[in-house]
Amino acid sequence: MLGFPFDLALVLLLVSIAFFAGIGITTIGPGGIFVTIALYSLTPLASSQVAGTAHATFVVTGLVGSAAYLHSGEMDTGESRAIALVLSASSIVGALFGAYINAFVPRSVFGVLLGGVSMAVGGIILYRERRGFSPLYDLEPLEPSGQVALGGLGLFLGICSGLLGIGGPVLAVPALVLVGVPMLLAVAVAQVQSIFIAAFATTGYALQGNVILPLAVVIGTPLLLGVIVGWKVAYMIDPERLKVALGVVLLGVGPYLAL
Repeated sequence: MLGFPFDLALVLLLVSIAFFAGIGITTIGPGGIFVTIALYSLTPLASSQVAGTAHATFVVTGLVGSAAYLHSGEMDTGESRAIALVLSASSIVGALFGAYINAFVPRSVFGVLLGGVSMAVGGIILYRERRGFSPLYDLEPLEPSGQVALGGLGLFLGICSGLLGIGGPVLAVPALVLVGVPMLLAVAVAQVQSIFIAAFATTGYALQGNVILPLAVVIGTPLLLGVIVGWKVAYMIDPERLKVALGVVLLGVGPYLAL
């Protein structure tokens, strides 16, 4: 049983979903949410176990994704490093607080929140691809005002990610694009931020006994492979097609999760 009561068919399905989720993480950002969705919708795990186990898989993927984008040069500028540093530092507090709040959230409410986030992210992606939008805020990451804004954004993203067990890029990439950060840089910075969100959220859930380590390893391995494949895919094909498909799927699964 590998330490958890799931049959082989379900395990293989989770592994397949994790692989494609990994590809989504490093191509367009919001891919890790499918790991959380799969654990919530396909297993009887409590919401805290879903979030804790999902976060455990995102620690290593964040490290590998960050290394990949560091290698390709997206993190070489002072602005990119400033965004990553401030966003990550503020996310730590948010992730711990989000993990704490989760203990008081019933599974049904967790599903509503997860479904709502899924539909919101999907809607933002489709709207941006269809009509585009101008940045809501002209971010200056090297200026004090820009760093304060990044700090507030990181805190909010950390709380949401820690509470729902979704990877940092799920929310960080759309949010950073909204404040004027280029798409590829937003994906790269979100990989760095996800390390801290995942590490501290996992710690919080582990202290509650809500991380199923064997399951995290089984899902995390194909997820990691997908992250590597996705980084290569991001430079080989037009990511716009993937974004539209992702937006449609997220909008479609949102109502199912909320019911």
